[in-house]
Amino acid sequence: MTHFFVFKLKKSKSIALLLLLSLCTALFIWIESESNFSVFSSKENPAALSQGNPDDPSIALTFNISWGTEMVEPTLEVLKKHDVTTTFFLIGEWAEHHPDLVEKIEANGHEIGMMGYRYESYVKQEIEQVRKDLAKAQDTFASLGYSDLRLLRTPSGHLNSEVMKLAENQGYDVIQWNVNPRDWENPGTQVIIDHVLKNTNNGDIILLNASDSVKQTPKALETILPTLKQKGLSFVTISELISRAQAENNEVRE
Repeated sequence: MTHFFVFKLKKSKSIALLLLLSLCTALFIWIESESNFSVFSSKENPAALSQGNPDDPSIALTFNISWGTEMVEPTLEVLKKHDVTTTFFLIGEWAEHHPDLVEKIEANGHEIGMMGYRYESYVKQEIEQVRKDLAKAQDTFASLGYSDLRLLRTPSGHLNSEVMKLAENQGYDVIQWNVNPRDWENPGTQVIIDHVLKNTNNGDIILLNASDSVKQTPKALETILPTLKQKGLSFVTISELISRAQAENNEVRE
């Protein structure tokens, strides 16, 4: 009888443990699912935007530029050809040396965000160094006539809670992405095309690059842009993506 009771007790504990693990897994999946719908930070939980409203067929195409000048104009030309407006994230140091290209990006109707002043990981620096880098970037863009930039993408997308809190306190909207074909590796034009077309859906933010290391992206865009439009998706800037999500959230609350 004693052995039977111990066996039953162990069995009950095992079942309880399994149920607890199942509950935790379900909770984790639910939280991850819900996070796709939450694009805004709270004071308690600052967060970066990596996706807009998954019920809205709007998507945001974004480009990072940290160095070089050769790929900017080919990128702008293909975007103009297909009537697509995007958001460019620029390093302050690059913008400082190429104000003519910054003007050309804006003149083509694209939105400008920043990636700090130097392209150095924020998580590998002391927070005071990050603060100084953001301040220098802000001063640099202000001197170029862009004093109200509030879209921030950190170098390489590296973030931690300390950096996130600093950015939030300074009034920045921190922007990540959820579609990344790693075009800077030049994996092949078709590889870039296939990755973007397979993984892009409502509300997504696509990360591409327009630095000189990128050789295949403009050609890939010739297929990507019209195909995504044919799927019923519309290209908007990051600010528009945020605005649409805010409007949707307000409608739900009312």
